Amino acid sequence: MTRKLAVVVFPNFQLLDAAGPLSAFDIAGRYSPGAYETHVLAPGGGHTLSTAGAGFACEDLADAPPTGGDWDTILVSGGDATRAVREFTDIVAWLKRVAPTARRVTSVCSGAYFLAEAGLLDGRRATTHWSRTDHFARRYPKIRLDADRIFIRDGNVWTSGGITAGIDLTLALIEDDLGPEVARRTAQQLVVHQRRPGGQSQFSALVEMGGATGRFAELMDWMRANLAGALTVERLAERAAMSPRNFARAFTAETGTTPAKAVERLRLEAARTAVETSHAPIDHVAEAVGFGDPERMRRAFLRAFGQPPQSLRRAARA
Repeated sequence: MTRKLAVVVFPNFQLLDAAGPLSAFDIAGRYSPGAYETHVLAPGGGHTLSTAGAGFACEDLADAPPTGGDWDTILVSGGDATRAVREFTDIVAWLKRVAPTARRVTSVCSGAYFLAEAGLLDGRRATTHWSRTDHFARRYPKIRLDADRIFIRDGNVWTSGGITAGIDLTLALIEDDLGPEVARRTAQQLVVHQRRPGGQSQFSALVEMGGATGRFAELMDWMRANLAGALTVERLAERAAMSPRNFARAFTAETGTTPAKAVERLRLEAARTAVETSHAPIDHVAEAVGFGDPERMRRAFLRAFGQPPQSLRRAARA
């Protein structure tokens, strides 16, 4: 069975959003010959440049088959141009016409804007690049945005987070089509994790930077150095010389997540590093990073990574 894939790009698309999935599908085809037939489409066709200066020779979107029944999977790239997504009416109109009868519709990074404009995400769970989440949530209130996920599947619609998350998404699509063995071999050939450590979380770079403007960078450094302590909103607010209410509101606006979730994220990162790189007992790790109870840490790992600490340790050692 050959699955016909449409990869949709546009002027000033993000190169890796499209090149990553195309490479993964290409390699999967080596292990399952004839599995995929890929077509790169763009408005107007011809040589379509990415922001990196490289591009693809594309088929004209207007000449593509007019119904989704002709496509197994549609994948839409992201890029800076999605900031003016409503100018790309030809892509949105094509998706409205074709996507409802395609077997699968997917997006990489801010490509979710095109799916949203076409109404394909209304009422669904979805994700996009962490830097666009506030704008995306305000613009499309009917979508249940979960900005911390690497990728999300809701029925036959799949969305993924920033840039390299498109490879994670594609490996999941390949596994869905061809099974875990082909997906595993494809990941090995790409020299990436089939399921990256860090599970399904983007681990927002906004938190790492201390917010969009770096306002809380010093506080984040202090939090990392004091993970074993009680990092309550009140204590963090005192450290930031703010009232708890104002601090909680400002921190969430600046980083895109609540103080409590940021604390858990930092603890998870520290715990994951210790679990994967040391021989410290799991209960000692839980105590050192502030989880205290190893069962509490295990539940947090399952939520964030989809695996308990012991499984991540075994995988790292393997």
